[in-house]
Amino acid sequence: MSGRIDGRVAVITGGASGIGEGTARRFVAEGAKVIIADMQVDAGQALAAELGDAARFHETNVTSEDDIAAAVDLAVAEFGQLDIMFNNAGIVGAVGPISQTPTDSWDNTISILLRGVFLGTKHAARVMTPRKSGSIISTSSTAGILGGLGPHAYTAAKHGVIGLTKSVANELAQYQIRVNAISPGNTVTTMTASVASAPGADIDLEMADKYISSGSPLGYAGFPEDIANAALYLASDESRYMSGHTMVVDAGQTASGMKPNRFHNGDNMEFHEAGRRT
Repeated sequence: MSGRIDGRVAVITGGASGIGEGTARRFVAEGAKVIIADMQVDAGQALAAELGDAARFHETNVTSEDDIAAAVDLAVAEFGQLDIMFNNAGIVGAVGPISQTPTDSWDNTISILLRGVFLGTKHAARVMTPRKSGSIISTSSTAGILGGLGPHAYTAAKHGVIGLTKSVANELAQYQIRVNAISPGNTVTTMTASVASAPGADIDLEMADKYISSGSPLGYAGFPEDIANAALYLASDESRYMSGHTMVVDAGQTASGMKPNRFHNGDNMEFHEAGRRT
């Protein structure tokens, strides 16, 4: 029995953990080959080894154009093509009130969260355009939909991802390349767990689950597999008539009128400059 993306090839940035890892596993289970593009060498190599012949790891800093280009080229060299680009890598990044946000931390956050998506999209388009086929997917956030759901730099970058998605979808439609985004709500990953943990404390996924569940309109938290399912839909032919769209996967938080968490002021949760990947 063939999978929903049988025979297709994907590059997944931030693919060694969290949403990226969950998506790599889901894509392989549905018949795809994947390039795990991440800075986490040990975790990325271990995941690729576990997934076997269907996966390769490539050490990738998403702010480096050479690294992104090489990850895309590896997909073509190893598996013959590139059908799916999932621009997913991310960090929490710069935190604090706007009057106190460090400029270098702001620049680094924007570089990872927005420049990284630009580079992934650019080099995916480079190889997809001649074939007139492909699906480009980028991870935004509910912080890309509403203010107050994340720190300022994170929010600005995630809004930028949605704008870039719409703009590039308009350009690439003539080549039958679809460009979409996903805006996850709070999702239980090591990054969100690190955000909820006290400085120096061990990462506690169970505690993150409880915290996120307590604020969810549905009463339960989202997990990487929930976002992976959305990515799978956008990667497959089931979404063949969808482009320029942002799929919100947040238990209805942004639709329900729930009061946003003022994370950047630290009223509900303290952000930490951990640099962990989603």
